[in-house]
Amino acid sequence: MGTEVAAESARRWRDVRALLTANRYELGRVAARLYPGLPRAGSADLLCREEWLPPAPLALDDLPVTWDAGPLGDGGGTVPPTSRYDGASAQVRPLRPDGGRYASYTDAVGALDRPALFENRPCYRLLDARLAAPAGLRIGETSYFEGIDLGHAVAHELAAAWRRSGDAVRMTDLPLRALAGDPCALARRPALVAVTTLTLRRDAAGGASFVLHWRDPAKVNHGGGLYQVMPVGLFQPVTEAAAALGHDLSLWKSMAREFSEEFLGTPEDYQTSGGLLDYEGWPFYRRLTAARREGRLAVHCLGLGVDPLTFATDVLAVAVFDAPLFDAEFAGLVALNAEGRVITRDGDGGGTRGGSTGDGTRAGAGGGPAGIPFTAETVARLTGGLEPLQASGTAVLNLAWEHRAQLLG
Repeated sequence: MGTEVAAESARRWRDVRALLTANRYELGRVAARLYPGLPRAGSADLLCREEWLPPAPLALDDLPVTWDAGPLGDGGGTVPPTSRYDGASAQVRPLRPDGGRYASYTDAVGALDRPALFENRPCYRLLDARLAAPAGLRIGETSYFEGIDLGHAVAHELAAAWRRSGDAVRMTDLPLRALAGDPCALARRPALVAVTTLTLRRDAAGGASFVLHWRDPAKVNHGGGLYQVMPVGLFQPVTEAAAALGHDLSLWKSMAREFSEEFLGTPEDYQTSGGLLDYEGWPFYRRLTAARREGRLAVHCLGLGVDPLTFATDVLAVAVFDAPLFDAEFAGLVALNAEGRVITRDGDGGGTRGGSTGDGTRAGAGGGPAGIPFTAETVARLTGGLEPLQASGTAVLNLAWEHRAQLLG
């Protein structure tokens, strides 16, 4: 009987996971309505604080990242361990065959609904952030599973309540989410931080285009079934080596790796020595870094925000490539990568084709420059609620359009 009860518990849990995946975009909008008092970034359903939005694009080099290995604090005290949420999260942790509950949400995912990419790697933890003067990010250490245990559990809780109550769901129906409190209070949780980058190819006439990414729910644990700008990646060291924590504490190093992995399909397992990646010995990194120095590639930060559904926290960046540089570095633009499909203009020859974004734009075939036009019409359509675009992607597109004169000038 115990085995049958556990099997039924697992089945119900998987049903809610499927509902979450199929309705992730709408659930994100429902989640945003639960926080009416918090500011939004870029007119999107992305929660933020006033100090997370600079008045003008902030050059990447003007956003220092500092390491804090000391006791973390919320008003001077120690950050409560994630175990404080164990009681409220029991409802979203199904029963194991032995009758006990899975110890964490990620334990349940690993056993019952494991995506292709699901590994507990070290990550940087965002402790504090300002993107208005004086700007800076304060960083500590956490792990991927520790960071998502709460965020994905509250998303699951919301999906289950939404199945029962529809859009009438309220915070009183969500004890775990209520206990978590303000998603922008970074000290209340192990806040993973990612860099969401809009990549613009600027032509000689001053026009621009970009690519999108469709995140495959069979491959990824976060954002499956949604479109997103690219590249996007967690801010994390390359390896588990202790020395890598300091060596890789650079937003630019993280972004360069993501450009290689998402645009060119290279693996994220790098050749290292003693757990350290030799960036200066990596030709791709050297070329992009030189292009930044020479003004052929400009990288700015436009803000920071928290996804209301999963508490995912993103630095919003834009990288503007001069067209010859983009075409040279991404001549091998892939159609598929480890996380999903690359979306480019309709008509790219060869490769795998896929779903449309609404204007004939299809899963990219690679082999040429990106061609989704960076225009008012395109931005309005993608961010206007008709396309299932992640909140951070919506925010960075809107902010980039708002600041287009400075970014493309």
